[in-house]
Amino acid sequence: MTSKDRPEIVSEAFGDPADPALLLIMGAMASMLWWPEAFCRKLANAGLYVIRYDNRDTGRSTKYQVGQPPYTFDDMADDAIAVLDSYGIGKAHVAGMSMGGMIAQFVALRHPLRVASLTVISSSPVGTDTSHLPQTTDAYIEHSADGAKVDWADRRQVIDFMVSDARAIASTAHRFDEAGMRAFIERDYTRSGGLLSATNHFMLKGNDQWKGRLHELAVPLLVIHGTSDPIFPVEHGEALAQAVAGAKLLRVEGGGHELHPDDWPDIEAAIVEHVRSS
Repeated sequence: MTSKDRPEIVSEAFGDPADPALLLIMGAMASMLWWPEAFCRKLANAGLYVIRYDNRDTGRSTKYQVGQPPYTFDDMADDAIAVLDSYGIGKAHVAGMSMGGMIAQFVALRHPLRVASLTVISSSPVGTDTSHLPQTTDAYIEHSADGAKVDWADRRQVIDFMVSDARAIASTAHRFDEAGMRAFIERDYTRSGGLLSATNHFMLKGNDQWKGRLHELAVPLLVIHGTSDPIFPVEHGEALAQAVAGAKLLRVEGGGHELHPDDWPDIEAAIVEHVRSS
């Protein structure tokens, strides 16, 4: 799907193409590996054709000069549609996490005829004033400030920081597997050729095109949100569910800003049921 005007977006599919398609969109700085292969295969085994992909500036997709991303959230939403086009899929179920959950909302707003249902995980309502809601915790803001001190071209510094970041957003209900997370982040770093360009995601500009238009979402919506999320407290998920008629909300008790394996059964069951009922 490379062209003169479009980036190369690398993707991977699991399951039977005859099954309902589920497109997974990951969040800031995160390659498609952050949708774990085992997680994807469980969804595929439940009867879904699961597609994950590397956002621009992550994984093996096109990367840009650091500090000057020549694209917007709308462009990233169009990337999702381009992935569907590359598989010959006219309409798909779409799930996004964190920033990917925002992109997924833009996909559904920009391309409503291409989206069969929407699942938003650990995210926040787009085009909406959320200043009255609880904000990112002080502890996580303090941790994030350390990211400004990281030399993002230094493998050891980056991996150490990313492991500490994963710990900072982890579930309060389950054990944090530091050794497993470090091995995973090392693999992601190597596959991606470093994470420097991924910092472009924090420089993306929004626009006012979708301000106040969330009620226009015309697809069935499932919101999944951990009750201990330090980045987007659970009230953000609740606000999103309240803004869209007929939306469903799954609260993951003690869940952080992550897909913890111990929470997969509940998350996957909710997604599969949502897809089937849509």
